[in-house]
Amino acid sequence: MGLMKMKKNRKYSYKPRFYKGEGSPFELKHKFDEHRTTVSPAKGIKGKIDAAVNDYRHNPDENVNKRVIIIVAILVLLFLFIIGFDLSIFLPKS
Repeated sequence: MGLMKMKKNRKYSYKPRFYKGEGSPFELKHKFDEHRTTVSPAKGIKGKIDAAVNDYRHNPDENVNKRVIIIVAILVLLFLFIIGFDLSIFLPKS
């Protein structure tokens, strides 16, 4: 048997034909990373919660904060209804 020649890998340099943007078209990056304060290296659960609460407190849009409070209240009432909690303890006796 003779020596077997190994195939050489072909070099392939791909350039997108119609890409006229800035930077590399192959870079994977989230759209809103510049605006997020909670996206950062892993800080643990406590660090992530602290960052989220800080972001919530310093949010310039007050309507969002009211909407979150309303949604949380509805979810709490729904949970209490599902587990059969008696809400009559909050009402005055007549």
